Amino acid sequence: MSDLFQILNTPDFQSKDSLKQQLLELGIAAGDHLIVHSSLKSIGWVAGGAQAVVEALMEILTPEGTLVMPSQSADNSDPSYWMAPPIPENWHQPTRDHMPAYDPALTNMRGMGKIPECLHRHPATIRSPHPSHSFIAWGRFAAEWMAEQPLEDSFGKTSPLGKMMEHPVKILLIGTGFDSCTALHYAEFIQPAPSRSPQGAAMYINGVRHWATYDCIDMDSDRFPGIAKDFPGIIAKGVLGQAETQLTDMRPLVEFASAWLQRNPAPREQEN
Repeated sequence: MSDLFQILNTPDFQSKDSLKQQLLELGIAAGDHLIVHSSLKSIGWVAGGAQAVVEALMEILTPEGTLVMPSQSADNSDPSYWMAPPIPENWHQPTRDHMPAYDPALTNMRGMGKIPECLHRHPATIRSPHPSHSFIAWGRFAAEWMAEQPLEDSFGKTSPLGKMMEHPVKILLIGTGFDSCTALHYAEFIQPAPSRSPQGAAMYINGVRHWATYDCIDMDSDRFPGIAKDFPGIIAKGVLGQAETQLTDMRPLVEFASAWLQRNPAPREQEN
């Protein structure tokens, strides 16, 4: 979306201050712990762009709160699965051999948006160690939550999401739907017998670059809107700039999702 189009579709001037006022109206307060999924373009034109959004969130939460965003690097994965776009099959092995190892400071995010990319640049932001499924966090619990993220349990009990499930965390969707809600992957990871597929990524092991292989749980975020639709808890709707927002407590939603997935197994799980 061009800047001109955003300006033409933003009826009133927007700034960090106006965003902060809207965040307060949404019910977000100092000391809250928040995982955010966002679309900057949905907010409309705002003075300062992504920086204004990040600073508004930080200033409302204060360092006593915690701000978390997904920072996944899908480029660092097995190229045999790449479809958007695919690469020639004879490039697959050279890619595995030459993909740079995951570096929390340098590795590019893919499809996360400008707001997480901006938060990543903040010097107090910490990025978790998973080569493909990382998170970034700022604030009170950033170091504790981001400390570990095992290869085969990237969204499970020993992951940042597992630690977040032990605290009163809120999920805020800014111009995105629940198909973007990474927290719901936790419900998939704790299923009794989830299906898995082989995966790989470049990473450092004892300081040496390796192509590491692991079994990754098969995830299906297309089912997440159905979970949210059936969720009996509160999903508060509002606006931030021009974006529609949805705000809910993480733990009740994820616990409901876990039970929902057991009642509604995916077709491939029914076949097993």
